[in-house]
Amino acid sequence: IVFNVTKSAVGVRVNKFVNGRILEKRIHVRIEHIRKSKCQKEIIERVKANEAAKKAAREGGEKVNLKRQAKAPKEGYFLAAPGGDGEITTIQPLPFSDLV
Repeated sequence: IVFNVTKSAVGVRVNKFVNGRILEKRIHVRIEHIRKSKCQKEIIERVKANEAAKKAAREGGEKVNLKRQAKAPKEGYFLAAPGGDGEITTIQPLPFSDLV
């Protein structure tokens, strides 16, 4: 967040972690070190896509779901056995032998 602008620098508020708490510090940073924030970029793109989908749904007379969906789990698959014979081998532990 910018709080001051001078000819060669910009005053910026930053958060600093000190002794388990977060303090807001005000620092001046030269213009070469400033870049535009991209935090709203994904939201603005999603809003534009939702508006286009709503317009297409209104023209087509159908209902469209505009909510974000949770990421689905990966599909299951079978792993090929090494050797390629396709036969399942059962492995058993060795029996306990007392050497004392």
